[in-house]
Amino acid sequence: MARRISGRHHGDPRATDTRRGKDAYRPSRDEILRYIAENPDRSGKREIAKAFALRGDDRIWLKDMLRDLADEGLLEKSRKRHIRPGALPHVTVLEIFGRDSEGGLLARPIDYQGEQPPTVALRSSRGNGGPAPGIGDRVLAKTFPTDDESGPAYTGRVMKLFEKRSEAVLGIFRVLRDGTFRIEPVERRQPELIVDKEFQNGAKNGDLVEVEPSKAGRYGLPKAKVLSVLGSLTSEKAVSMIAIHAHDIPHIFPPDVLAEAEALKPVTLEKREDWRDLPLVTIDPADAKDHDDAVFAVPDTDENNVGGVVVTVAIADVAAYVRPGTPLDREALKRGNSVYFPDRVVPMLPERISNNLCSLREGEDKPAIAVRMTFSAEGRKIRHSFHRVMMKSAAKLAYPQAQATIDGVPDDKTGPILDTVLKPLWDAYAVLKRGRDARQPLELDLPERKILLKEDGTVDRVVVPERLDAHKLIEEFMIQANVAAAETLEGRKQALVYRIHDAPSLAKQESLREFLQTLSLSLARGAQMRPAQFNGILERVRGADNEALVNEVVLRSQSQAEYSPANIGHFGLNLRRYAHFTSPIRRYADLIVHRALIASLGLGDGGLTREEEARLEEISALISATERRAMAAERETVDRLTAAYLSERVDERFDARISGVTKAGLFVTLPQFGADGFIPVSSLGGDYYIYDETARSLFGERSGKGYQLADRVEVRLVEVAPMAGAMRFEMLSEPKPLPGSRRSFHKAKGRARASQGRPRGRRR
Repeated sequence: MARRISGRHHGDPRATDTRRGKDAYRPSRDEILRYIAENPDRSGKREIAKAFALRGDDRIWLKDMLRDLADEGLLEKSRKRHIRPGALPHVTVLEIFGRDSEGGLLARPIDYQGEQPPTVALRSSRGNGGPAPGIGDRVLAKTFPTDDESGPAYTGRVMKLFEKRSEAVLGIFRVLRDGTFRIEPVERRQPELIVDKEFQNGAKNGDLVEVEPSKAGRYGLPKAKVLSVLGSLTSEKAVSMIAIHAHDIPHIFPPDVLAEAEALKPVTLEKREDWRDLPLVTIDPADAKDHDDAVFAVPDTDENNVGGVVVTVAIADVAAYVRPGTPLDREALKRGNSVYFPDRVVPMLPERISNNLCSLREGEDKPAIAVRMTFSAEGRKIRHSFHRVMMKSAAKLAYPQAQATIDGVPDDKTGPILDTVLKPLWDAYAVLKRGRDARQPLELDLPERKILLKEDGTVDRVVVPERLDAHKLIEEFMIQANVAAAETLEGRKQALVYRIHDAPSLAKQESLREFLQTLSLSLARGAQMRPAQFNGILERVRGADNEALVNEVVLRSQSQAEYSPANIGHFGLNLRRYAHFTSPIRRYADLIVHRALIASLGLGDGGLTREEEARLEEISALISATERRAMAAERETVDRLTAAYLSERVDERFDARISGVTKAGLFVTLPQFGADGFIPVSSLGGDYYIYDETARSLFGERSGKGYQLADRVEVRLVEVAPMAGAMRFEMLSEPKPLPGSRRSFHKAKGRARASQGRPRGRRR
């Protein structure tokens, strides 16, 4: 029980003593929980320690206490802050649904995991400018818990008003046998619509169209008019448009944004270092249209750094053209990032900037922000410096082209620069790799697949591109440049947006630990989990039958990376300081870091403003959300494409791998296509199947045989819903004996029965 120091007030938890001793103060569990509930914006470990004047060993005690509270389910971690379970994040997206008796706006969170979302009473935001929010609007808001049990659980302060969704909907234009027109919706919640001939707008049977519904009459189906034809359903661009629409991804630049981009003039050499004679080269995918980064390396000639290297990374200077507060800047923030589909890119910036003014094109003078880094022979970074320069790319290279040259097959372009540019780059990578190996980031072996399309936009095949040293070289150079940016800004006490990645939660660690025990593998317990511990597990199963299974489960145990002005480090990369700096053409986070470097180093115009610094929490929340939005849209488009491609192969047999196990059945992936589908548990037959959450398996109650995550099986395609990107399969492979003795089987059965009442986890 905590001892209260005389004169302390509950609203001011700071102790007067700063020494450990008989009068030193440690808050009780309830006081810590109360403080976190009342101060959601100051609930990080350091802030709690400061509030209670905890120092030295008391901070270690606090860390243990917070971990214990999390283990008991009394706290959760949201970014660097602690929140009570079910509590709203301090910054979240709300939807306004009504007003209270005094006319104040009431809102609810749009993405709430609990059963009943809490109500938020919105306070007016003075001085924001712009339109006032109203019922039906979505806003980004800061939330604060209240003590009023009879009223809303939270108050909120509006930070940003999102644009209202268009009333237009997507659908498939159908011509019926009687010659009338119908709109078949692509979302289940939308009704079927009638289109009169005068509102056909050139649409043909099977076209994907955008329509504007009209008010429904008293009788019959509601009507609509076709606004635009997006393409045929056989076209990939039409399929990606469904995802663009479903996720509200801005894809048309407003006229004022395009006008601003077109009016921009190329920047000059004024106030820049002239690096045009330095033979920097770009190495990108063969089909890349914009080039963010260029690289160069030489051995270090310093006699005190024998075997060391000097690496230069130059990044397109987008901040020279996109200035804070302009229409270009506002649109870039709204988009957050570029979105990449198999045959379409929705860019963050107009083509005039992304492909022309900023792109580091071969042989053209281009502005850049460059970092020059010196590494020891062991791969340890000794020093670095940032420069605002004018550069000229000596060569535009593709990954396979650069790799082939190093492997002894040069071409007319790469042959002349093999000894002067490419070999020094690979020598430098060998040095940096020593540092990476010593750092031991998380090394998951999960191949990435790429969809190749035919000329008509349909799927040709799915391939797994080879992972070349050329890819790894650029990746490691970019990581080190990102680290240098974060270190520089932190050293100058400049606010910035970090790229953060939290360690797996204690609950996920325990779940993984239980699973590994079923494979006779162990994972040590400890508050300071490190990637090396996971790497040790992955190394033990390398080449084994369960290698894919363990890689998959380790991946699912990881947290999701995000952006934040508060730094917690990057767990996966095993880095204490990390910020995205190397892709400002396609990520707004990188543009913010560029502006921060310009401001803190005095590199000229276009630096971070005080207004932007004050909004970094809001900006971080927005761009984290747009990143998740892009990932979902890209994944759904691939699902629809592959489902449409396989719709002509119903009843065929396929080799598959089990990618998910739930009480309802099995998710399977076809490795050849990267396509996902579902096998209902009711269709397995022959036994009563029980779900073992720990072992990620379904096993027969009588036989003990079953199916486990990552098993290779044979399946038959039964049904396809192309527009939903959904497929249903039938299991052809017989169930197998699951690992472990009969005794462990009975334990698993007991665990499974005990978990039957637990809510099923969402599929990732």
